[in-house]
Amino acid sequence: MAEQTPDFKLIFEKEGVYLHTNAKRSNVDTSIPGFIRIVERAGVPALEWSPVEDDGRTAPAVLFSKKEGEGGQEESHFEPGYEPDWAVISTVKRREPAPSKDSGEWAFSLPLSELYSLRRARFSLGRNFLVLTSRGGHPLPPLHFHRGGTRELLRAMHHYILLNPSPMDARLFLAFPNNSGEISPSFDRLNLLDDGSELVQRFIHDPYATTFGGFSKVTNFFRAAIKPPDSLHRRGPHDPSLPHEEEPEFELINCGVELGPRPQVTRGRPLDQWDELLDSEGRVREPDRVKELVFRGGASAPLRKELWKFMLGFYPWSSTYSEREELLRQKTDEYFRMKVQWKSVSEEQEMRNSLLRGYRNLIERDVSRTDRNNTFFSGNENPGLTLLHDVLMTYCMYNFDLGYVQGMSDLLAPLLFVTQNEVESFWCLTGFMNFLHQNFEESQEAMKKQLLQLSLLLRALDPELCDFLDSQDSGSLCFCFRWLLIWFKREFSFEDILTLWEVLWTRLPCENFHLLVACSILESQRGELIGSDHDFNTILKHINELTMKLDLQSILCGAEAIYLQLLTCKELPVKVQEVLGLCVAAPSSDSSPESETSENERLVDQQLHHEN
Repeated sequence: MAEQTPDFKLIFEKEGVYLHTNAKRSNVDTSIPGFIRIVERAGVPALEWSPVEDDGRTAPAVLFSKKEGEGGQEESHFEPGYEPDWAVISTVKRREPAPSKDSGEWAFSLPLSELYSLRRARFSLGRNFLVLTSRGGHPLPPLHFHRGGTRELLRAMHHYILLNPSPMDARLFLAFPNNSGEISPSFDRLNLLDDGSELVQRFIHDPYATTFGGFSKVTNFFRAAIKPPDSLHRRGPHDPSLPHEEEPEFELINCGVELGPRPQVTRGRPLDQWDELLDSEGRVREPDRVKELVFRGGASAPLRKELWKFMLGFYPWSSTYSEREELLRQKTDEYFRMKVQWKSVSEEQEMRNSLLRGYRNLIERDVSRTDRNNTFFSGNENPGLTLLHDVLMTYCMYNFDLGYVQGMSDLLAPLLFVTQNEVESFWCLTGFMNFLHQNFEESQEAMKKQLLQLSLLLRALDPELCDFLDSQDSGSLCFCFRWLLIWFKREFSFEDILTLWEVLWTRLPCENFHLLVACSILESQRGELIGSDHDFNTILKHINELTMKLDLQSILCGAEAIYLQLLTCKELPVKVQEVLGLCVAAPSSDSSPESETSENERLVDQQLHHEN
């Protein structure tokens, strides 16, 4: 590190910043490791990059800006025929003769007053790629922050300059002097780092290697859904004739938000009384109270067969004993009418119905490998397997547009195990699918939205963890895809899943509590991740190896504690509030900050009351 002197002051320094000399030529080494710094020389702030040399020294700087009247040689740094993906100009200005062909040739120093723009690279290159352009129109070579740090760099830069988005290009930000010397409030509104279009990019390249291959139909649709249009690959930064790029709404979370202490949360006892919750005619007296008790501690095994039918909408909470008997008769008739439809299809007819034939093949394959360690489904001639197959085939007739998608057998197996009844498990599955059907739809918009929401929550909670994941190409949280798709079915033991699902079915304390469960799991692993030498592959391996090793009760305590912590934050970003359901509509004209604060306090008091 350079020595501090009256003429030199080091403001910011980050190692592990790679300069890319030729992003298109994959057959040569195109990246050089180095340091990025903000320094003040004689009071003039500048952005500098220098390579890491074998002997520990850094190379002399090459200035990329040239003022009028000064000498300088114009020289290309790019191979012949190279067209930068970033739509930049392939020339730079030098003050000094060109050095020898080594990494030192690429060192640069740019006064911040000469910075014209900052541009995020197109999504496939990652959110940690930045391209800077001088006021002379000369781009610096792209920089990739392999170990994160873009956020810290930009905050340091904001003491000297302001960055405002270009009206012509959503990924281009123009630099202006910051005469106040303070960080502008607009910094936290800039979408500099969080580009949702990068979502699960590594995952979709090789879904099998990332252990999601079992959901091939879903992941294939997911791949198609987030494939970028060709125009994004060709667009230049200043071409107003092209349509404006639509990017996902994504709020940059201010890592300076003070969340306050995280409360301690304890779990309650499982609900083990049922009859006393019913009136003389069989109605559930206080459905909300029942949900609160289930959220606090789940339910005992003997109660589940009856309770789940209420929680999944098979029985209305207000129904009487006689009404439920009649409803069961009606639903039984309806089920077997649908079952007869596919049972009566001959082999010859099925040969001409490729869709039904495809559903059957997928179901038969998945049934043969679903929860086979559970005695209810073990063995080759187990009747539980036949029931699993028949209920899934009947669901195809009930919802032929969706049909069967891999992963749905994981949802049905616990329902069938608890109800021990073909008809009841079917109607419980339809109720469960009311929660999750969007996860399995072709557009995969719901899955993309949930991953973005999860990223929002995690960045508000733990920006350091997010920066680490970003630095290892894991910021898209693609390894959480399976968690959200089938609600952690393969992450916990079979018995734990029964408790987790009934807790999530209460929709308390918010509809997206499953995202807080994911945050709790990720935060429980931060010590194993931050400071380690994990890369994308080893992070994915570590997350996958958590299967059956997680303690459900501590994860649920952590998830609820996170909710209460966020609930008390008075500066919580609006997007995070929306995820938590704290602001589902714009406030009315007569609302006031005092009334909003009062409402938050009421919700906190309510949650604390539930704890006690």
